[in-house]
Order: sequence, then C-alpha cells, then structure tokens
Amino acid sequence: MSVRTRFAPSPTGALHIGSVRTALFSYLFARHHGGAFVLRIEDTDRERSTAESVRDILESLGWLGLAWDEGPYHQSERMALYRARAEALVAAGAAYRCWCTPEELEARRQAARAAGRRPIYDRTCRERTAPPAGRTDHALRFRTPLAGETVIDDHVKDRVVFQNAELDDFIIVRSDGVPVYNFCVVVDDHDMRITHVIRGDDLLASTPRQVLLYRALGATPPEFAHVPQILGPDKDRLSKRHGATSVLAYRDMGYLPDAVVNYLARLGWSHGDQELFSREELIAHFSLENVGKSAGIFNPEKLEWVNFQYMKATPAPALADLLAPFLERAGLPVPADRAWLARVVETLRERAKTLVELAEFCRFYLVDAITPDPTAAARHLTAAVAPALADLRQRLAALPRWDATAIEGAFQATLAAHGLKLGALAQPVRVAVTGGTVSPGIYEVLDVLGRERTLARLAAAMPRP
Repeated sequence: MSVRTRFAPSPTGALHIGSVRTALFSYLFARHHGGAFVLRIEDTDRERSTAESVRDILESLGWLGLAWDEGPYHQSERMALYRARAEALVAAGAAYRCWCTPEELEARRQAARAAGRRPIYDRTCRERTAPPAGRTDHALRFRTPLAGETVIDDHVKDRVVFQNAELDDFIIVRSDGVPVYNFCVVVDDHDMRITHVIRGDDLLASTPRQVLLYRALGATPPEFAHVPQILGPDKDRLSKRHGATSVLAYRDMGYLPDAVVNYLARLGWSHGDQELFSREELIAHFSLENVGKSAGIFNPEKLEWVNFQYMKATPAPALADLLAPFLERAGLPVPADRAWLARVVETLRERAKTLVELAEFCRFYLVDAITPDPTAAARHLTAAVAPALADLRQRLAALPRWDATAIEGAFQATLAAHGLKLGALAQPVRVAVTGGTVSPGIYEVLDVLGRERTLARLAAAMPRP
C-alpha cells in the first residue's frame, strides 16, 4: 500500500500553530514511508472562508518547507460531486430526505431536554416516502444503524468503541443545498485515496459517523491517528492570550523555519532523548507509535532555546542573508557587502535568540555614530582613563595592519604603559564604540567595525582629563 496523507485546513483565519503541527506529522509520515502528502482547502463555509486565509496557509507551509505533492484541492470546486454522491446514497437507501423545519427541530430538542433525553434528531422523516403537504425544502440525512457498534483502531488513542444507538441520523446536505463537513471529507479522502488521516483529537467524536459513511459509499476507511491538542502553560487550549498562535507571526518574530519545525515535531513526539533534529532525521525517525497520548504543552522559552541552537549552527553567510530583511524592518542600513555582514553576524550569532534580536544587536555596527548610554559613560568614560584611551587611539591609528591580533597588541602595549588590567581599558572602549557595556570580544568588535569608525568613536567619546 502506498501511503497517502493529507492536510485539510479551513481558510477562515491565519494558520494556527496547532494545525500546522498536524500538517507536519502528516508530512513526516508520508515522507518516512515514501508516500504522498496532499493539500486540500476545506472552504465549504462560504461566509467565513477568504482568499487571504488561503494565501496565509500556502505561505505558512511554504515558509516551513512542508511541500505538498498534490493540490491544493478546493472543496468549493467539488460541490456538484458531493451532491451527486449524496443523492446516490438516498437512492441506495443509506440516506433520506428530511423536511423538518428549523422551528420544529428546535421545539423537539427543547422537549427532549425537558424530559431528560438527549436532544438528538427523533428520526421523524426516516421512513417518510413523500414530503408533508406544501413543503419542498429538505435536508439529506444519513440513515445511521440503530444497533451495533463502530470501532476505531486509532494509532494514538488505541481502540475506541462507539455505540451506533448513541449516534443520530446526521445531516449530510443542508436544506440550502450545501454539503456538510463530515460528508465532504469522506468523499474527498476516498477520491484522493488517503490511507492515513492524522488530525487533532478534537475531531475524534466525528470519526464514527465518517466511518459509517465510508462503508455506505462502499469504501474502506483510512487508518486514523488522532493527535492530542497543544495546550498553553496553564493547561488550557492554546490561544492568543498565551502568545502568538499564527505560524507567520513566528516568522515575523525572527524564528528560523527549521527551528519551528523541530520544536513542533518534539511537541508530542519523541525519539529517545534527542532534542535537535535535521529535517532528514525527522523523516527517518518519525513514527505514529512514538506520538504521545497526552497533550503537548507549548513552552515559548523552549522554542526560543531551540531557535538559539539553530541560529548558532547556521553558517554566518546564510544567517546574514536571512537577517537582511529584519535590518531593513528595524530601520537599519543593509550593507551591500554581504561578506562584511557575515563577519558582523559571526561576532553576534551566539548571543541572539531570534533574527529580530540579532538585528538590534547589529545596530552599533551599522549606524554612522552612536550615543553611549549615559549611566555606562558616567561609570567608564572618566577623566582618569582619558590618558590611556588617548594612548590606545594613537597606537591603533599607527597599526600597519588592522586585524584582531594587531589590535590586541595595541591594547597590551597600552595596558603595560599605564599599569592597567584589561577590564579597566576594555570597558571604556566598549562603551565608546558600541554604546553599552555588553558586546562580543573587544578585539573582534574593533576588527569588524574598522579602523576609521573605531578611531572616530573613540575621539567622540574621549573624556576630558
């Protein structure tokens, strides 16, 4: 059997981080088995579905590198097919026409509640062969078996048994002619030859209805894996109050796509104690057997840590290319000399946790002039250190070559001449050239900053003796 999985989002908003986790699991499972990953847009909700949301879905999957093999298919383009399949079920006796009005249905639900019964459809029209007088509008309902059970052997939830008597005769086509989700998804998964459905466990309750529909259509149901949802740190369903939930929000916050993929893969799946995986390793090791049965807890600090590891591991030239748009967004000049920008990145990448943070750390390298932090300047740019700073500036100006080794030599000579320890000189220089008291190694900073700007900043910050 050739494995075929699918991701079938509804385009009613930005792609949620929880939804993309199920897409990732479907993608990895298909790739692990050499199968196909299908993308289907479930846009039957015409009032809420938007073209903007479709673009967001495609852009999100593209950014994460979750390339689909087929699609995107759109349910809105298959409506005539769904209606034809529904009518075929009616003709076969597996579905029937229901002429009950919304007012009648609501009155029966209220009566059922008042009597302590479940407010499900009472099957008034199940055996009707003709409409009540004067009525033409009708829905189509599935003729659910009145006895027996429907069993789901789920890859994550294990064996789940549903009593058919607990299921109602659910609608498959509404009275306005619009087919409903439970029916459309079955027709699509059958037509698209989906072998494994990997989705959130909030959809488990709809699975017995779908299995019954498969059988009524003469089709074999796919295998199911209902993945626990992602919860916030407070164990409540992940929402905006826990932070960003949109995939593209993490792109805009400066996260690397491979880091997000790595984090989401580990959020509910494991391979021993390994935390960091290449894309190839994820594909090689992924299995449904190692998907956890309990909800994953979204931890922003852990995601940041994973991103930090990826930032450190990314070659400086590649990181410089990724950084460029974030510099522009921060209002900083984007150097035409990418090799020099890579040198800048090399000094900072083990400090920054996101590209947004890295762009801000680069600021002192890229602007023409800086203003030292007043508190740092008052503490370090004192009259007492002025002679040593002036001496160092002269030695730096006279260097025959400009590199970290030569710069260190100038520092050592100055320290010896004035009887100082490195910190007593390095901190004033750091404040003068970067504006603050924290930076990479001072020799590397001056090397990358360049002779001209180093000398200019030392002169501008020189304290009066």
